[in-house]
Amino acid sequence: MCSAPEQTAELPAGTDLTKESVLVGKVTSGGSPVGGAYVRLLDGTGEFTAEVVASATGDYRFYAAPGTWTVRALSRSGNGQTEVAVGGPGLFTNEVQVA
Repeated sequence: MCSAPEQTAELPAGTDLTKESVLVGKVTSGGSPVGGAYVRLLDGTGEFTAEVVASATGDYRFYAAPGTWTVRALSRSGNGQTEVAVGGPGLFTNEVQVA
């Protein structure tokens, strides 16, 4: 069976931020976390790349190559998106507000 890793605020053991680009964030609505949202990663051309389900606390995580990415959240509370520029290895934190 194939599935996405559990979405938590903490990075998994062994994550090397000197070699990997990690996008982490939270889905919120009115300042409150939105759990269970479908969070999609789209590349610079708008093509679908990956999807995870946000944790109960709204957390999500993607590993991505350098470039410009769109993080889009779809939930019962509404939809939203944000743009993220990844320049190289490191941790890139963002928030997607849905309405």
